[in-house]
Amino acid sequence: MLLLDIVVIVCIGLLVGTEFSVSVFINPILARLDESAEAAATRLFAIRLGRSMPFWYAACLLLLLTETFFRRHDPGLRPLIVADAIWATVIVLTLLFLVPINNRMMQLDAGAFPEQARRAHDRWDMLHRIRVVALAAAMICCLLAILQ
Repeated sequence: MLLLDIVVIVCIGLLVGTEFSVSVFINPILARLDESAEAAATRLFAIRLGRSMPFWYAACLLLLLTETFFRRHDPGLRPLIVADAIWATVIVLTLLFLVPINNRMMQLDAGAFPEQARRAHDRWDMLHRIRVVALAAAMICCLLAILQ
């Protein structure tokens, strides 16, 4: 059980940290670049993260569900169920709202960042911040459950 706890905490913690760094560090730095550099960098991040994050999100959900199964008789079950629900909801909302925008960012021309794309990226960034808060809440619920 201790090994599962460690794997869950590390996997979720790294994902939340990565998403936090995108919101707090990467996107604000990209916004300070000239238009062509911003478009190129945004496109590259969209491609890299767009390909790897779905697997990481799914792995975290599976780990959370596994943790919930093994702790089904523990006093920390409720926070784990809440963490599962938050994580699953984040995945569904990501697929519905953030992935389509990310897919458009993958198509950006490296030489320009059109106004429509900039507005879409700003919307993605705002939704992403909400996602980061939700993921952090899920992580806190998971930690509370493990520590009980």
